[in-house]
Amino acid sequence: MKLSHLIATAAVCLTVNQAATAQAFEDKFRQLNDDKFRSPNIYRTASGAPGHAYWQQEADYKIEVTLDDENQSITAQSTITYTNNSPDTLRYLWVQLDQNRFKKDSIGPQSQATGDLDRVSFSRMESMLTQEEFPAGYELTEISNEDGEPLTHYVNDTMLRLDLDEPLKSGESVTFNINWQFNIIEAEVLGGRGGYEYFEDDGNYLYEMAQWFPRMAAYYDAEGWQNKQFIGNGEFALEFGDYRVEITVPADHIVASTGVLQNPEEVLTSAQRQRLEKARSSDKPVKIVTEEEALENQKEGTSNTKTWIFEADKVRDFAWASSRKFIWDAQGYKKNDTDVLAMSFYPEEGNPLWERYSTASIIHTIEHYNDYSFDYPYPVAISVNGPVGGMEYPMITFNGPRPYVDEDSGEKYYSKRTKYGLISVIIHEIGHIYFPMIVNTDERQWTWMDEGINTYLQFLAEQKWEKDYPSWRGEPRNITSYMASSNQMPIMTNSESILQFGNNAYGKPATALNILRETIVGRELFDFAFRQYAQRWKFKRPTPEDLFRTLEDASGVDLDWFWRGWFYSTDHVDIALEQVNQLTINTQDPEIEKAWQKQQDDAEPESLTTERNANVNYKIHQQPDLADFYNENDNYTVTNADRNKYKELIKGLNEEQQEMLKNGSNFYVLDFANKGGLVMPVLLDLHFEDGSKEHVRIPAEVWRRSPEKVSKLLIRDKTLTQVVVDPNWETADVDTSNNYWPARAVPSRIELFKREDRNKSMMEDYNEELESGNDD
Repeated sequence: MKLSHLIATAAVCLTVNQAATAQAFEDKFRQLNDDKFRSPNIYRTASGAPGHAYWQQEADYKIEVTLDDENQSITAQSTITYTNNSPDTLRYLWVQLDQNRFKKDSIGPQSQATGDLDRVSFSRMESMLTQEEFPAGYELTEISNEDGEPLTHYVNDTMLRLDLDEPLKSGESVTFNINWQFNIIEAEVLGGRGGYEYFEDDGNYLYEMAQWFPRMAAYYDAEGWQNKQFIGNGEFALEFGDYRVEITVPADHIVASTGVLQNPEEVLTSAQRQRLEKARSSDKPVKIVTEEEALENQKEGTSNTKTWIFEADKVRDFAWASSRKFIWDAQGYKKNDTDVLAMSFYPEEGNPLWERYSTASIIHTIEHYNDYSFDYPYPVAISVNGPVGGMEYPMITFNGPRPYVDEDSGEKYYSKRTKYGLISVIIHEIGHIYFPMIVNTDERQWTWMDEGINTYLQFLAEQKWEKDYPSWRGEPRNITSYMASSNQMPIMTNSESILQFGNNAYGKPATALNILRETIVGRELFDFAFRQYAQRWKFKRPTPEDLFRTLEDASGVDLDWFWRGWFYSTDHVDIALEQVNQLTINTQDPEIEKAWQKQQDDAEPESLTTERNANVNYKIHQQPDLADFYNENDNYTVTNADRNKYKELIKGLNEEQQEMLKNGSNFYVLDFANKGGLVMPVLLDLHFEDGSKEHVRIPAEVWRRSPEKVSKLLIRDKTLTQVVVDPNWETADVDTSNNYWPARAVPSRIELFKREDRNKSMMEDYNEELESGNDD
């Protein structure tokens, strides 16, 4: 067979695969502009950058809040100035009332489906009963205009509509007042993103105050008012603004907060102020409040109060924490445009874990997030240990893991999982200060745009902490079980409708971005493109299209096929290597080809009949005179006609064509099946007879005309002995058992067990000796 014939045969193989699925063909490489993306406009460009007419609203707050440590409640008053930078005239404003989510008749509890109640934990029962009884939600004591006159308003569950006295035109501002109070929830009971923790041993409280004030809802070009009710999963869409917040607490409390403390001389001792100054240039954390001082501080309460005043510029939210139990340490970090004081606040129950790892984790996060996005712009970054397992706000985060106390010895211990859990949650939550507290995505609509992107960066930062850091999410191999599971939804699903929330909104998008970086685009190109996204949308509000378009625009790689498969579908990766065919050039020299054919035929197994007739005395043996020419010559005999035909062939070929006939290479045709539906690059390790190995990377575009089956020709001089698909588990292939040629046996283990003794009876249970001390 001529080389041209061989290649044509391989092409036919591909064509047959295409023809088999022609009626059901789906173009997985068609552009997303056709059916998924919003059209570019003056606000958001086709390149993914903000348009020349991009705008966003501004909301500035002045708040005075008082913490009631006796009754676990707060009372507050605020003045809000709202600036309309949109081209639209607004006749009313929407405000978020997140604390109303905890009212028993709110949409969150009311829409919560009931699961199995046959076995219920005490903690779950406590939550259910508390939900029914606890007097939660805002009591709005005043809503008025700048002159103190009442404003018409309407409370719609977790949203408040303010009807303006006059329409708010483009470029104008309006100022109004909202005063309120509410009872603080116990965070571990009702599961909020803020609340209090009670310490039974010493009778003290620790408060983490989040979603504590009425906040302006987002209004933007792509969605208008983001006034979806707060059900629980979809977090927040907010506007940037400047804050001045005065926090009045018991005089022995320490307060951690968004912003910069404005009156340290009124609330801190001289020693504490000196330690803070020392911390700014220290190469390790400095204790501002030591453990000994905190333990002494928490022994007695006080009826006196102090007011801590904080100011924060260009933030989209504000949170704070307060307790007399706080130990406080700090360390400065300064590089390029970042000049930040990293601080940790924690009770002694958090040590020795927190004093060793918290502030170090903050600085580690900033170092590496700066590399991948932009320089941290705020003056402080805080990690607080309290009842909230992990939550983020501008400049401040709430993080949960602590050591445990052995009941017998009283010693503190922590597991490996707790140690790395603490480091990871701090990286994750501090990372959220970048995404979405600065890159201001609409969390109520798209959880993955902050959680998934941040989990991706968390993975990169974790892997810079130590070799083989035990990251839970990011590695492709860690998402395969989810991607093969049932009851999935696409990543591009609204936050409140997601199934398997953690895997969908955190794990899968983080893995997708990691695969883009490592396997599809490459580190250098992808890191450049991602930095462009972060810097384009710093202090602005991007949509999913802006991310997708920017990454393509800055990398120069068409990724519509990737977004379609990973973000808009529930397809998974399962590329099977079904067959490998080895072809060589037919020299058409009869001396060579007939000998080759005889070799192939001789390699075939002998038929059973021939094998069992081995001792037969054939007729031809009995009468040798019956033998003729055909008994002496077989199909492999080269005739003069064969030789003459070959000579004629050679005469008609030029020198280059004659050399092609002598090509001794192996032509391997590999047949692949896309069983999971998600088109991806085909990554191969080729093992050869001489012991050498070669890595081959076939781009995803190989599937563009045949997304279900495709064949690929590889020409090699060496003899192929083994092929492995996705040898490094880069693509999240859910079934690696079909990734080998020749096929491999799948190893597993048999676990032996003893059958349970079923002879125990109620009679024996009845006569069991009753333990003393529990009679009541």
